[in-house]
Amino acid sequence: VQLQASGGGLVQAGGSLRLSCAISGGTFSRYSAAWFRQAPGKEREFVSAIKWTSSTSYADFVKGRFTISRDNAKTTVYLHMNNLKPEDTAVYYCAAGTPITSTLAAATSYAYWGQGTQVTVSS
Repeated sequence: VQLQASGGGLVQAGGSLRLSCAISGGTFSRYSAAWFRQAPGKEREFVSAIKWTSSTSYADFVKGRFTISRDNAKTTVYLHMNNLKPEDTAVYYCAAGTPITSTLAAATSYAYWGQGTQVTVSS
């Protein structure tokens, strides 16, 4: 299984970006997928997840601003990010796997990872 993340870039505070994670190999429709992020000097943290059932989960700090979605036909997961803040600056990683609901936010629940895409939000 291979994951290819894209869509990062430089944006001003209050702006928007859409990250994409193209997933190839395996059976996409059976995987749950997630986005994590890691800022310089900080640990990787959970951002959002979408189960194979399309139910979603969000970290509190992105609720109401970010939306995760999936397109099974394109085997791609998206993270729509609105009202971006400077503290959202990080490398964003997509991940895929078969976690149970209670472990959606745990990085160890995901067997497959993409290479990361940089998001920089200027103030």
